[in-house]
Amino acid sequence: MNLARVLGSLWATRKQEGFEGTKLLLVQFLDPELEPVGAPLVAADTVGAGPGETVMVITAREAVLALKGDLDALTAVDATIVGIVDFVNQKVV
Repeated sequence: MNLARVLGSLWATRKQEGFEGTKLLLVQFLDPELEPVGAPLVAADTVGAGPGETVMVITAREAVLALKGDLDALTAVDATIVGIVDFVNQKVV
């Protein structure tokens, strides 16, 4: 699981049938200091996140498990948002 910040929404006029009704968001992964790292990517949203929010994202094969519906139809999912972060309590050692 990774932390990411939602950059915005992705609009697609045509989607794979299994994606109908699934919101897609552009997210930027964050490092332990909550600074952007790597390239942004598209993630399916299961929690109703919005721009500017910090979210928890699962990636790879496990990303499809968080989605409802026919799992075989959603095998194209690489990243899924599974939580909205309220705050991060970091202990500096």
